[in-house]
Amino acid sequence: MNYLKKFNLSLVLLALFSISSIKANAKDKPNVIIVMADNVGYGDFGLSGNDKVRTPNIDKFAEEGIQFSRFYCTPYCAPTRASIMTGRSHYRTGVTHTSRGGAKMHGDEITIAEYFQEAGYITGMFGKWHLGDNYPMRPIDQGFSQVLWHKSGRIGQVPDYPNTYYSPMLWENGKKIQSEGYCTDVFTDAALNFIETNRNRPFFVYLPTNVGHTANEDVVGPLVPARYSDPYKEMGLSDRTAKVYGMMTNLDENFGRLIKKLEELNIKDNTILIFTTDDGPGRDYNAGMRTGSVYEARIRVPFITQWPDGLSNKPFVIDKIASHTDILPTLLEACGIKIPNVPELDGVSLMPLLTNRDSSWKDRNLFFQCHRGPVPKKYQNCIVVGQQYKMAGYPGTDGNWTLKPSTDDPVLELYDLINDPAEKNNIADRHPEILESLKNAYDKWYDDVKKERQFEPGLIHIGSEAENPVYLSRYQDGHYSENQIPTGWPVVIEKAGQYKISINRHSPDKKGSLIVKINNLPEIIKSFREGEDKAIVYLPAGKMKINIWCVIEGEEYSPISEENLIGDVVLKHL
Repeated sequence: MNYLKKFNLSLVLLALFSISSIKANAKDKPNVIIVMADNVGYGDFGLSGNDKVRTPNIDKFAEEGIQFSRFYCTPYCAPTRASIMTGRSHYRTGVTHTSRGGAKMHGDEITIAEYFQEAGYITGMFGKWHLGDNYPMRPIDQGFSQVLWHKSGRIGQVPDYPNTYYSPMLWENGKKIQSEGYCTDVFTDAALNFIETNRNRPFFVYLPTNVGHTANEDVVGPLVPARYSDPYKEMGLSDRTAKVYGMMTNLDENFGRLIKKLEELNIKDNTILIFTTDDGPGRDYNAGMRTGSVYEARIRVPFITQWPDGLSNKPFVIDKIASHTDILPTLLEACGIKIPNVPELDGVSLMPLLTNRDSSWKDRNLFFQCHRGPVPKKYQNCIVVGQQYKMAGYPGTDGNWTLKPSTDDPVLELYDLINDPAEKNNIADRHPEILESLKNAYDKWYDDVKKERQFEPGLIHIGSEAENPVYLSRYQDGHYSENQIPTGWPVVIEKAGQYKISINRHSPDKKGSLIVKINNLPEIIKSFREGEDKAIVYLPAGKMKINIWCVIEGEEYSPISEENLIGDVVLKHL
């Protein structure tokens, strides 16, 4: 099984770390903190020249630290997060996009938290995970010792509904709790408490905030306290922008609190602190960059770091291209943790650049691709970024589920990012040789990442002692066909036996039938009386696709594909 593979690999990792390394104290190893904002781009901070938003602490951190002027991520949040956690292309991990089964990272992926745990670090994660809500994909399954998180892609999104940005219900390790306060304040408080508690040992903190992801306020309530958004409304900014900028100002305050805590504990000099974001949607100010899913405003984000004990105290800006896949190998090298040959990493260590040892740095290509739909398609919404030139495939098609890209004559654009950073001039016709070179590089990359898992999503395990019962969200975790119809859940049933199945019925006051479909086996049908929503069903063990639905008596069954809770299922092994 994949989990045996992960277990064996962890033994290999453990063998790589000496006893002295594991027992080293905080003075021998740097602490590591990654702070990441959600769904905000390079232009949403003062450091980019935005004269409206107020982010003084992050701006000062950039002015006094080391910045990458061309740091890239994918145009979607879950894929970026998978790569940060693993140092690998998200396509290798099972993550393809953000919902409909596309945001489930395989449980046998080795995360950055697991590397740090094996090296003797205490690990904590506080905020948005978005790589799987069920065992074995939760942060508590993936190397984090202490966790405070919300499920799904943002607070209040199914299956996290109903929930709000203020005093949200959260998961502390394996227990659901009621928090008090604004979400970013709550996550920061938890991180600061974790840091203070573990200040005398090496720690790794991952603080991925829920902000500035927007949402329907009729569902989640106020996105940010009015004292943060009102000043921006008084500037004449739109309501949406005012609230996003308000969220950024609140985040900035919390970032300032984090730095102050490190200073108070006298551990700032021995702490590697990183600030970045997971993607940029494009708003009122984009620092001159073009918006759209394959263009710079969407995929270029801030990346700032400071580490007084290990890096230059003189601030500088690095213009070499780098990406989210580079974070893991960079931090492992910085902390003296040996990088194994397995699994294959796509990122490289940036330490030669961060320490000014860049004389032999070679130009390279960065590859990005993600779009809606059950299976990735070659060339759709693809991006290849080189130091000077960039190729973009089928721009604006990331939401097209049924697109059939041509493999013989694909729609490709070419830009010179040095001389045309705003991407105004498509030069594909003028430089076919450059386009062909980038296309060949993309072809090789695509075939390589595809062969590892064939884009199969991570599998939810049912019947495990680690999680029982299991909640299956139709919208977030179910597999969808190209016509956007839910077709069931790819799962592993660990134990054969009797399972109590509860389903969120569309019409609970009517008679109906619960139907369970496993692969191509005959359907299991259980009758429901009025008001009934539970049944006992025998399920065999093994890897399978299981589909569960309810047909109301006298009505035609119509699969519900909208984002709501109807059709969600709870399975409990008896």
